[in-house]
Amino acid sequence: MKKQIAILGSTGSIGTQALEVIEEHSDLYEVYCLTANNRVKELAEQARKFKPAAVVIANESHYEELKSMLADCPDINVYAGKQALDDIVTAGPIDMVLTAMVGFAGLSPTIQAIKAHKKICLANKETLVVAGELICKLAAENHAPILPVDSEHSAIFQSIVGEGDNKIEKILLTASGGPFRTFSTEQLATVTKDHALHHPTWDMGAKITIDSATMMNKGFEVIEAKWLFGVEADRIQVLVHPQSIVHSAVQFADGAVKAQLGVPDMRLPIQYAFSFPERLHLNGERLDLFKHNLEFFEPDLNKFRCLALAYEAINKGGNMPCIVNAANEIVNRGFLEDRCSFLDMPRIIERTMQTVAFDANPSYDTYIATDAEARRVAKELMG
Repeated sequence: MKKQIAILGSTGSIGTQALEVIEEHSDLYEVYCLTANNRVKELAEQARKFKPAAVVIANESHYEELKSMLADCPDINVYAGKQALDDIVTAGPIDMVLTAMVGFAGLSPTIQAIKAHKKICLANKETLVVAGELICKLAAENHAPILPVDSEHSAIFQSIVGEGDNKIEKILLTASGGPFRTFSTEQLATVTKDHALHHPTWDMGAKITIDSATMMNKGFEVIEAKWLFGVEADRIQVLVHPQSIVHSAVQFADGAVKAQLGVPDMRLPIQYAFSFPERLHLNGERLDLFKHNLEFFEPDLNKFRCLALAYEAINKGGNMPCIVNAANEIVNRGFLEDRCSFLDMPRIIERTMQTVAFDANPSYDTYIATDAEARRVAKELMG
Protein backbone atom coordinates (compact mmCIF):
# COMPACT_ATOMS: atom_id res chain seq x y z
CA MET A 1 0.00 0.00 0.00
CA LYS A 2 1.09 3.55 -0.67
CA LYS A 3 2.46 5.51 2.28
CA GLN A 4 0.16 8.36 3.26
CA ILE A 5 1.96 11.67 3.82
CA ALA A 6 0.80 14.88 5.49
CA ILE A 7 2.76 17.96 4.41
CA LEU A 8 2.68 20.88 6.83
CA GLY A 9 3.66 23.90 4.75
CA SER A 10 3.09 22.45 1.30
CA THR A 11 3.31 25.77 -0.58
CA GLY A 12 6.82 26.61 0.67
CA SER A 13 10.15 25.58 -0.84
CA ILE A 14 10.44 22.26 1.02
CA GLY A 15 6.75 21.44 0.57
CA THR A 16 6.76 21.98 -3.18
CA GLN A 17 9.92 19.89 -3.62
CA ALA A 18 8.40 17.15 -1.47
CA LEU A 19 5.46 17.07 -3.86
CA GLU A 20 7.92 16.61 -6.74
CA VAL A 21 9.35 13.57 -4.93
CA ILE A 22 5.88 12.16 -4.32
CA GLU A 23 4.96 12.72 -7.96
CA GLU A 24 8.11 10.91 -9.12
CA HIS A 25 7.29 7.95 -6.86
CA SER A 26 3.51 7.96 -7.10
CA ASP A 27 3.55 4.17 -6.87
CA LEU A 28 4.92 4.44 -3.32
CA TYR A 29 3.56 7.66 -1.83
CA GLU A 30 0.26 9.50 -1.68
CA VAL A 31 -0.65 12.88 -0.25
CA TYR A 32 -3.17 12.64 2.60
CA CYS A 33 -3.15 16.26 3.68
CA LEU A 34 -1.74 19.61 2.52
CA THR A 35 -1.52 22.74 4.66
CA ALA A 36 -0.54 26.37 4.19
CA ASN A 37 -0.73 29.59 6.15
CA ASN A 38 -1.83 32.24 3.63
CA ARG A 39 -1.17 30.99 0.09
CA VAL A 40 -4.73 30.05 -0.79
CA LYS A 41 -4.37 29.96 -4.56
CA GLU A 42 -1.25 27.75 -4.45
CA LEU A 43 -2.84 25.41 -1.91
CA ALA A 44 -5.98 25.03 -4.03
CA GLU A 45 -3.88 24.27 -7.12
CA GLN A 46 -1.91 21.62 -5.23
CA ALA A 47 -5.14 20.10 -3.91
CA ARG A 48 -6.59 19.83 -7.41
CA LYS A 49 -3.46 18.10 -8.65
CA PHE A 50 -2.78 15.69 -5.78
CA LYS A 51 -6.35 15.06 -4.55
CA PRO A 52 -5.61 14.83 -0.81
CA ALA A 53 -8.24 13.77 1.69
CA ALA A 54 -7.93 17.13 3.41
CA VAL A 55 -6.45 20.63 3.18
CA VAL A 56 -5.93 23.08 6.03
CA ILE A 57 -5.42 26.83 5.77
CA ALA A 58 -3.97 28.02 9.08
CA ASN A 59 -5.19 31.61 8.64
CA GLU A 60 -8.92 31.25 9.25
CA SER A 61 -9.72 34.44 7.33
CA HIS A 62 -8.95 32.54 4.11
CA TYR A 63 -11.31 29.63 4.83
CA GLU A 64 -14.29 30.77 2.72
CA GLU A 65 -12.04 31.63 -0.22
CA LEU A 66 -10.39 28.20 -0.12
CA LYS A 67 -13.73 26.47 0.34
CA SER A 68 -15.07 28.28 -2.71
CA MET A 69 -12.02 27.40 -4.83
CA LEU A 70 -12.48 23.71 -4.05
CA ALA A 71 -16.28 23.66 -4.17
CA ASP A 72 -16.20 21.32 -7.17
CA CYS A 73 -13.92 18.86 -5.31
CA PRO A 74 -16.34 17.28 -2.81
CA ASP A 75 -13.91 14.53 -1.80
CA ILE A 76 -11.44 17.08 -0.35
CA ASN A 77 -12.29 18.19 3.18
CA VAL A 78 -11.40 21.83 3.85
CA TYR A 79 -10.44 23.02 7.32
CA ALA A 80 -8.98 26.17 8.84
CA GLY A 81 -7.17 27.33 11.96
CA LYS A 82 -4.37 26.24 14.25
CA GLN A 83 -6.51 23.64 15.99
CA ALA A 84 -7.28 22.04 12.64
CA LEU A 85 -3.52 21.66 12.06
CA ASP A 86 -3.14 19.94 15.41
CA ASP A 87 -6.09 17.65 14.67
CA ILE A 88 -5.32 16.64 11.09
CA VAL A 89 -1.83 15.22 11.84
CA THR A 90 -3.40 12.64 14.17
CA ALA A 91 -5.59 11.14 11.40
CA GLY A 92 -5.36 7.35 11.37
CA PRO A 93 -4.34 6.81 7.72
CA ILE A 94 -1.26 9.09 7.95
CA ASP A 95 2.07 7.22 7.98
CA MET A 96 4.40 10.21 8.10
CA VAL A 97 4.25 13.95 8.62
CA LEU A 98 6.63 16.31 6.82
CA THR A 99 6.94 19.37 9.06
CA ALA A 100 7.90 22.04 6.55
CA MET A 101 6.17 24.99 8.21
CA VAL A 102 8.38 27.92 9.11
CA GLY A 103 8.99 29.06 12.68
CA PHE A 104 7.47 28.49 16.11
CA ALA A 105 4.09 27.65 14.55
CA GLY A 106 5.43 24.18 13.71
CA LEU A 107 5.87 23.17 17.35
CA SER A 108 2.30 22.31 18.36
CA PRO A 109 1.31 20.17 15.32
CA THR A 110 4.66 18.34 15.55
CA ILE A 111 3.95 17.47 19.18
CA GLN A 112 0.48 16.19 18.26
CA ALA A 113 1.89 14.08 15.41
CA ILE A 114 4.49 12.56 17.76
CA LYS A 115 1.79 11.74 20.33
CA ALA A 116 -0.12 10.02 17.51
CA HIS A 117 3.00 7.85 16.85
CA LYS A 118 3.60 9.26 13.36
CA LYS A 119 6.98 9.18 11.64
CA ILE A 120 8.27 12.76 11.61
CA CYS A 121 10.23 14.04 8.62
CA LEU A 122 11.60 17.15 10.28
CA ALA A 123 12.24 20.25 8.18
CA ASN A 124 11.01 22.72 10.82
CA LYS A 125 14.24 23.22 12.78
CA GLU A 126 12.59 25.67 15.17
CA THR A 127 10.75 22.75 16.79
CA LEU A 128 14.03 21.37 18.18
CA VAL A 129 15.56 24.81 18.72
CA VAL A 130 12.68 25.87 20.97
CA ALA A 131 11.85 22.61 22.72
CA GLY A 132 14.49 20.01 21.87
CA GLU A 133 14.46 18.26 25.22
CA LEU A 134 10.66 18.01 25.29
CA ILE A 135 10.45 16.79 21.68
CA CYS A 136 13.11 14.10 22.14
CA LYS A 137 11.41 12.87 25.32
CA LEU A 138 8.01 12.67 23.63
CA ALA A 139 9.45 10.92 20.57
CA ALA A 140 11.07 8.26 22.76
CA GLU A 141 7.90 7.74 24.82
CA ASN A 142 5.68 7.45 21.74
CA HIS A 143 8.13 5.44 19.58
CA ALA A 144 7.87 8.14 16.91
CA PRO A 145 10.98 8.23 14.70
CA ILE A 146 12.33 11.65 13.75
CA LEU A 147 14.21 11.73 10.44
CA PRO A 148 15.98 14.98 9.54
CA VAL A 149 15.22 16.74 6.27
CA ASP A 150 17.67 19.65 6.57
CA SER A 151 20.47 18.81 4.14
CA GLU A 152 23.13 19.10 6.88
CA HIS A 153 21.35 16.90 9.40
CA SER A 154 20.40 14.40 6.74
CA ALA A 155 24.11 14.25 5.81
CA ILE A 156 25.04 13.59 9.45
CA PHE A 157 22.34 10.94 9.69
CA GLN A 158 23.52 9.27 6.49
CA SER A 159 27.10 9.32 7.82
CA ILE A 160 26.20 7.46 11.03
CA VAL A 161 23.92 4.84 9.47
CA GLY A 162 25.55 1.48 10.11
CA GLU A 163 27.84 2.82 12.83
CA GLY A 164 25.82 1.30 15.67
CA ASP A 165 27.01 2.55 19.07
CA ASN A 166 30.28 3.96 17.74
CA LYS A 167 30.86 7.25 19.50
CA ILE A 168 30.70 10.51 17.56
CA GLU A 169 33.80 12.50 18.44
CA LYS A 170 32.84 15.59 16.47
CA ILE A 171 30.18 16.80 14.06
CA LEU A 172 31.44 18.94 11.17
CA LEU A 173 28.46 21.10 10.22
CA THR A 174 28.96 22.86 6.92
CA ALA A 175 27.61 26.29 5.99
CA SER A 176 27.65 28.07 2.65
CA GLY A 177 28.50 31.34 4.39
CA GLY A 178 25.60 33.04 2.62
CA PRO A 179 25.86 36.03 0.27
CA PHE A 180 27.95 38.16 2.69
CA ARG A 181 30.74 35.73 3.54
CA THR A 182 33.49 38.07 2.34
CA PHE A 183 31.87 41.35 3.42
CA SER A 184 33.45 43.63 6.01
CA THR A 185 31.45 44.87 9.01
CA GLU A 186 31.24 48.26 7.30
CA GLN A 187 29.74 46.65 4.21
CA LEU A 188 27.27 44.64 6.30
CA ALA A 189 25.95 47.90 7.76
CA THR A 190 24.52 48.90 4.38
CA VAL A 191 23.22 45.62 2.92
CA THR A 192 19.53 45.40 2.03
CA LYS A 193 16.98 42.62 1.93
CA ASP A 194 17.40 42.43 -1.86
CA HIS A 195 21.10 41.66 -1.39
CA ALA A 196 20.35 39.13 1.34
CA LEU A 197 17.68 37.28 -0.62
CA HIS A 198 20.15 36.29 -3.36
CA HIS A 199 21.65 33.15 -1.84
CA PRO A 200 24.69 31.86 -3.76
CA THR A 201 23.82 28.16 -3.80
CA TRP A 202 20.35 27.35 -2.36
CA ASP A 203 16.85 28.34 -3.46
CA MET A 204 14.90 28.76 -0.22
CA GLY A 205 12.04 30.75 1.26
CA ALA A 206 12.61 34.36 2.38
CA LYS A 207 12.81 33.65 6.13
CA ILE A 208 15.44 30.93 5.93
CA THR A 209 17.39 32.84 3.28
CA ILE A 210 17.74 35.83 5.63
CA ASP A 211 18.67 33.46 8.48
CA SER A 212 21.35 32.00 6.22
CA ALA A 213 22.70 35.48 5.49
CA THR A 214 23.01 36.26 9.23
CA MET A 215 24.20 32.67 9.95
CA MET A 216 21.46 32.34 12.57
CA ASN A 217 20.23 29.43 10.47
CA LYS A 218 23.54 27.66 11.14
CA GLY A 219 23.26 28.45 14.82
CA PHE A 220 19.83 26.85 14.88
CA GLU A 221 21.27 23.83 13.08
CA VAL A 222 23.91 23.47 15.83
CA ILE A 223 21.09 23.33 18.39
CA GLU A 224 19.11 20.91 16.23
CA ALA A 225 22.15 18.64 15.82
CA LYS A 226 22.68 18.55 19.59
CA TRP A 227 19.20 17.12 20.13
CA LEU A 228 19.04 14.85 17.07
CA PHE A 229 22.41 13.19 17.64
CA GLY A 230 23.08 13.65 21.36
CA VAL A 231 26.29 15.63 20.82
CA GLU A 232 27.09 18.67 22.96
CA ALA A 233 27.56 22.00 21.21
CA ASP A 234 31.29 22.18 21.96
CA ARG A 235 31.73 19.08 19.76
CA ILE A 236 29.82 20.59 16.84
CA GLN A 237 32.14 22.59 14.59
CA VAL A 238 30.80 24.91 11.90
CA LEU A 239 32.80 25.00 8.66
CA VAL A 240 32.09 27.60 6.01
CA HIS A 241 32.05 25.68 2.72
CA PRO A 242 30.95 27.98 -0.13
CA GLN A 243 30.48 25.23 -2.71
CA SER A 244 27.78 23.44 -0.64
CA ILE A 245 28.97 20.05 -1.92
CA VAL A 246 29.96 18.48 1.42
CA HIS A 247 26.64 18.69 3.24
CA SER A 248 28.17 17.77 6.61
CA ALA A 249 30.46 15.15 8.13
CA VAL A 250 31.05 13.09 11.27
CA GLN A 251 34.39 12.38 12.95
CA PHE A 252 34.65 9.18 14.99
CA ALA A 253 36.85 8.08 17.89
CA ASP A 254 39.53 6.65 15.57
CA GLY A 255 39.84 9.92 13.66
CA ALA A 256 37.91 8.67 10.62
CA VAL A 257 35.65 11.23 9.01
CA LYS A 258 32.56 10.24 7.02
CA ALA A 259 30.72 12.80 4.92
CA GLN A 260 27.80 12.95 2.53
CA LEU A 261 28.44 14.84 -0.70
CA GLY A 262 26.14 15.85 -3.52
CA VAL A 263 24.95 18.72 -5.65
CA PRO A 264 22.69 21.19 -3.80
CA ASP A 265 19.26 19.58 -4.21
CA MET A 266 16.79 19.43 -1.31
CA ARG A 267 14.82 16.66 -2.97
CA LEU A 268 17.55 14.20 -1.95
CA PRO A 269 17.22 14.61 1.86
CA ILE A 270 13.43 14.85 1.53
CA GLN A 271 13.28 11.59 -0.40
CA TYR A 272 15.76 9.87 1.93
CA ALA A 273 13.59 10.76 4.93
CA PHE A 274 10.56 9.30 3.14
CA SER A 275 12.25 6.10 1.95
CA PHE A 276 14.80 5.29 4.70
CA PRO A 277 16.44 2.79 4.89
CA GLU A 278 15.99 2.35 1.12
CA ARG A 279 17.53 4.63 -1.50
CA LEU A 280 15.28 5.34 -4.46
CA HIS A 281 16.21 6.69 -7.87
CA LEU A 282 16.10 10.49 -8.08
CA ASN A 283 16.17 12.35 -11.37
CA GLY A 284 18.61 15.23 -11.41
CA GLU A 285 22.20 16.38 -11.74
CA ARG A 286 24.98 14.09 -10.49
CA LEU A 287 28.06 15.29 -8.64
CA ASP A 288 31.19 15.65 -10.77
CA LEU A 289 34.13 16.22 -8.42
CA PHE A 290 36.37 17.20 -11.33
CA LYS A 291 34.32 20.40 -11.62
CA HIS A 292 34.56 21.52 -7.98
CA ASN A 293 37.28 22.86 -5.73
CA LEU A 294 36.25 22.18 -2.15
CA GLU A 295 37.12 24.97 0.28
CA PHE A 296 36.58 25.28 4.04
CA PHE A 297 36.90 28.33 6.30
CA GLU A 298 36.27 29.19 9.93
CA PRO A 299 33.20 31.39 10.47
CA ASP A 300 33.83 34.93 11.71
CA LEU A 301 31.80 35.12 14.93
CA ASN A 302 32.46 38.84 15.31
CA LYS A 303 30.94 39.67 11.94
CA PHE A 304 28.18 37.07 12.22
CA ARG A 305 27.06 37.58 15.81
CA CYS A 306 23.89 35.54 15.35
CA LEU A 307 25.92 32.32 15.19
CA ALA A 308 27.71 33.25 18.41
CA LEU A 309 24.39 34.06 20.10
CA ALA A 310 22.99 30.65 19.15
CA TYR A 311 25.99 28.95 20.78
CA GLU A 312 25.45 31.10 23.89
CA ALA A 313 21.79 30.08 23.96
CA ILE A 314 22.41 26.34 23.77
CA ASN A 315 25.15 26.55 26.40
CA LYS A 316 22.77 28.44 28.70
CA GLY A 317 20.00 25.94 28.01
CA GLY A 318 16.51 26.16 29.47
CA ASN A 319 14.24 28.52 27.58
CA MET A 320 17.10 30.63 26.19
CA PRO A 321 16.98 29.04 22.69
CA CYS A 322 13.23 29.75 22.69
CA ILE A 323 13.98 33.41 23.45
CA VAL A 324 16.52 33.59 20.62
CA ASN A 325 14.14 31.95 18.16
CA ALA A 326 11.26 34.30 18.97
CA ALA A 327 13.44 37.42 18.79
CA ASN A 328 14.94 36.20 15.53
CA GLU A 329 11.52 35.70 13.94
CA ILE A 330 10.67 39.32 14.82
CA VAL A 331 13.89 40.88 13.51
CA ASN A 332 13.92 38.65 10.43
CA ARG A 333 10.47 39.96 9.51
CA GLY A 334 11.56 43.48 10.46
CA PHE A 335 14.54 43.31 8.11
CA LEU A 336 12.35 42.02 5.28
CA GLU A 337 9.98 44.95 5.89
CA ASP A 338 12.84 47.52 6.08
CA ARG A 339 12.18 48.23 9.76
CA CYS A 340 15.65 47.29 11.00
CA SER A 341 19.12 46.98 9.51
CA PHE A 342 21.18 43.84 8.99
CA LEU A 343 23.41 44.64 11.99
CA ASP A 344 20.42 45.63 14.13
CA MET A 345 19.22 42.02 14.07
CA PRO A 346 21.87 40.47 16.36
CA ARG A 347 21.81 43.57 18.61
CA ILE A 348 18.07 43.25 19.21
CA ILE A 349 18.30 39.49 19.72
CA GLU A 350 21.08 39.91 22.30
CA ARG A 351 19.16 42.55 24.24
CA THR A 352 16.06 40.35 24.20
CA MET A 353 18.14 37.49 25.64
CA GLN A 354 19.21 39.82 28.45
CA THR A 355 15.67 41.04 29.14
CA VAL A 356 13.29 38.07 29.01
CA ALA A 357 12.90 35.92 32.13
CA PHE A 358 15.15 32.85 32.10
CA ASP A 359 13.79 29.43 33.12
CA ALA A 360 16.26 26.58 33.48
CA ASN A 361 13.56 23.86 33.45
CA PRO A 362 10.82 24.97 31.07
CA SER A 363 7.55 23.16 30.44
CA TYR A 364 5.47 23.42 27.28
CA ASP A 365 3.47 26.25 28.86
CA THR A 366 6.76 28.01 29.66
CA TYR A 367 7.77 27.84 26.00
CA ILE A 368 4.45 29.40 24.97
CA ALA A 369 4.79 32.22 27.52
CA THR A 370 8.48 32.75 26.70
CA ASP A 371 7.77 32.97 22.99
CA ALA A 372 5.09 35.61 23.55
CA GLU A 373 7.25 37.66 25.94
CA ALA A 374 10.34 37.54 23.70
CA ARG A 375 8.33 38.66 20.68
CA ARG A 376 6.90 41.59 22.63
CA VAL A 377 10.34 42.65 23.88
CA ALA A 378 11.96 42.34 20.45
CA LYS A 379 9.18 44.40 18.85
CA GLU A 380 9.65 47.13 21.46
CA LEU A 381 13.41 47.14 20.93
CA MET A 382 12.96 47.33 17.17
CA GLY A 383 10.65 50.30 17.59
